[in-house]
Amino acid sequence: MQNLLPEPAPTLLPAEPHAAAQLAESDSEKTAKAVAAQHPAYSAAWARLAELALAAGEPVTAYAYARTGYHRGLDQLRRSGWRGAGPVPWAHEPNQGFLRALHALGQAAGAIGETDEAERCATFLRDSDPAAVTALS
Repeated sequence: MQNLLPEPAPTLLPAEPHAAAQLAESDSEKTAKAVAAQHPAYSAAWARLAELALAAGEPVTAYAYARTGYHRGLDQLRRSGWRGAGPVPWAHEPNQGFLRALHALGQAAGAIGETDEAERCATFLRDSDPAAVTALS
């Protein structure tokens, strides 16, 4: 059966060049925390903190950081016209912070036994853009 409804347009988050430049200066936790404090809506800083916590074997901390980045990203997606469905392209660099936070949330959820949430995050990531799954695997 063919879907006759049009696919929603891709959602493209706005660039945050100042925050991105600050985060690019260093891969350190200290830098990521400073960027998150100065730009709390910038999902990439929260995603970086979650990724660092996962790498350090701290899944509960990673879960908290990733959930913050995920929710801040959802807020931005909604402000950008996203209505709960449709592509969030990985190729658009400003989307990558949200997609990385979503991926980290799934990883952290799985590590603490939240299987349902881990699966939901994996599905959401795949539905957003399969290229994100490939890039983050």
